[in-house]
Amino acid sequence: MKKRDCLTILYEDEHIIAVNKPSDLAAIPGRGETDSVLERLSRQTGLPCKGQTDPRLRVVHRLDKDTTGVMLFAKHLDAQRKLSHQFQNNTVLKEYVAIVSGQLTDEQGTVDAPIAPHPTQTDRMAVVKKGRPAKTDWKVESRPKRFTVVRVFPKTGKTHQIRVHFAHIGHPLAIDPLYGTDTPLFLSNYKRGYRPARTEQERPLIDRLTLHAHRLGFVHPNGNPLTLEAPYPKDLRATIYQLNKI
Repeated sequence: MKKRDCLTILYEDEHIIAVNKPSDLAAIPGRGETDSVLERLSRQTGLPCKGQTDPRLRVVHRLDKDTTGVMLFAKHLDAQRKLSHQFQNNTVLKEYVAIVSGQLTDEQGTVDAPIAPHPTQTDRMAVVKKGRPAKTDWKVESRPKRFTVVRVFPKTGKTHQIRVHFAHIGHPLAIDPLYGTDTPLFLSNYKRGYRPARTEQERPLIDRLTLHAHRLGFVHPNGNPLTLEAPYPKDLRATIYQLNKI
């Protein structure tokens, strides 16, 4: 396995393993996908990801393909059941960092709006009156021009929840091909007078979903509380730094 394809392991013991998921990598195998976090971690650790014999990698939760951050796996059935129960009952503490479009008026708030599959577009979710309950708390981290950097605390775990909720209140993620725009962020678009050298083509600050799963707090299968944290990826860290300087 090539070194560049190795995942950063945040925590590992005989019960669980957590990695810092990169962008542009599906969480699990799916249609049209040639690789996934599950398969890559299996190759990296030598643990199988199929079958019923433990130890093996068992999926506990998922992150969207272009979302980065903490992703947790169990190594045996009992650990998977204990962790999955916490996710299903919304007792896991989840903290994300997001860059959203526009300036949020308040310093903190809550979006409490039910979510269901979009009635006409199969790859999307939507706020629907008869959807399943979904609640997202948020708090402003910083206010660069044209954007807001927010800490996000989803209290439920619906598909695309953060993305749908912020789009619903008029502040979609700064980059989100499904619920906002897929236009990359270039420094020259926001910093007056900035121009790259004539011999260089300007690279975007970031060109993918502006969402990172920063922290995950849960009860370890051994009964002790555990909080795991994934450092910001380089592109997100640089984008927040540059936008805050403008």
